[in-house]
Parts: sequence; structure tokens; C-alpha cells
Amino acid sequence: MFPPSQYLDLSHTSHPKLFSEDEPVWAAIGRIEDYLDKLLKSVDGTLIHGSIHPSANAGTRVYVAADAIVEANAVIQGPAWIGSGSVVRSGAYLRDNVIIGNHCVLGNSSEFKNCLLFDDCEVPHFNYVGDSILGYKAHLGAGVICSNVRLDRTNVKLRHDEKEIDSGLRKFGAIIGDRTEVGCNTVLNPGTILGRDCILYPVTQWQGILGEKKIVKNLPHLNIVDRK
Repeated sequence: MFPPSQYLDLSHTSHPKLFSEDEPVWAAIGRIEDYLDKLLKSVDGTLIHGSIHPSANAGTRVYVAADAIVEANAVIQGPAWIGSGSVVRSGAYLRDNVIIGNHCVLGNSSEFKNCLLFDDCEVPHFNYVGDSILGYKAHLGAGVICSNVRLDRTNVKLRHDEKEIDSGLRKFGAIIGDRTEVGCNTVLNPGTILGRDCILYPVTQWQGILGEKKIVKNLPHLNIVDRK
């Protein structure tokens, strides 16, 4: 149930070893820290191959691939892995255990923590991505929040076929399938799973599981009157 291949094309990440078809897709979230630790230890020689602006702040356990760019005033606490051709824009904040694919965009005032972004992801403006996995070409509009902790601090649970599933994770934000678009100022509550090729309209409050190729319409009812 919930195998990675149902949501993610593993050919579009350099880190398919994080996943097992015998486990639900969210199990990979709990393995990011150990996987990244081993990956960084396996690097022979320098970790920095791309461009880091002098005013950016990068920790000692940060890998920046060739053609990747870290702009002015970005902060990469680390451990972190930045893939080839990706851009970490000014004001982005990467906390611990962040794995970024190739040709991704991480934008101004966006915060990342214990997460994996597949290739060609765009998270460009005022976003929070914690304990989450974003698939190939997933895109978050400005202000999208992947909330990752329940208010009662217990394990995140999912509802499926009228049953409650304990994820086994106290922190679990979202699984966002390949090519899914999430509209501006949307909040994805803990334990969100979005299928491939979905669209969520702006300012949506979403909780739960969404199948592939769905559109979630959040249409405001506006009352327009003549001005006197």
C-alpha cells in the first residue's frame, strides 16, 4: 500500500536507494538523515564544486555539485546535498538533512528541513518544506506550507478506506507526486499525500490523500456591489 512508484518516478532522482517498494512512500522520510550522513562520508575530496556567493553561509557538511549556484545571503546549515544546476536563491534557509535534486529552484524566504526534492522541483517564494518529499517537476506557489507536526505532537496518522493508518512518524509533512502544482498560500496539513499531475487551487486547506490527475477547486464566493 502506497508504494513509491505510485507517486514518484525514481529515474528522476540520484537517490533512489532511499526508497523500497515493500514500504509506504513516506518511510523514506525517516531514512534521510542516515542516508545523507553516509553519502557525504563517501565523497572523496572537496564537497564544493559549484558557486557559493561570499556572503552566503554554508556549513562544513554541505555538498554543492557542479553548475549549482548558492546566491548571496542564503544559509545552508547542513548536512545538505545540492544537485547539479540547482539554484539556492538569496534568503533561502536550508536546515539539517536536506537533499536537493538537479535543476531545482529554492527561493527567497523559503525554509527546508529533512526533505528530498526530486529533479526540476520549484519552491521559489516564501515556502516551508519540512519532513517532506517533492516529486519530479513538483511546483509550490508562493506561500505554500508543508506543515509537519500535529498540534498534540503524536504520530501523524492518515485516513484511507475509512481506516486510520499510523505513519510511525511524529514529523511528516507531505508527499507531492510528480508534476503536481500547489497554488499560492495553500496549507498542506501533516500527512498529506498528493498523487501525480494534480492541481490544488490557491488558498486551499488540504488534509489527507489525493489520487492522481485531480483538481482541487477552492472557489471563493465574492459579493460584488456598486460603489456609492
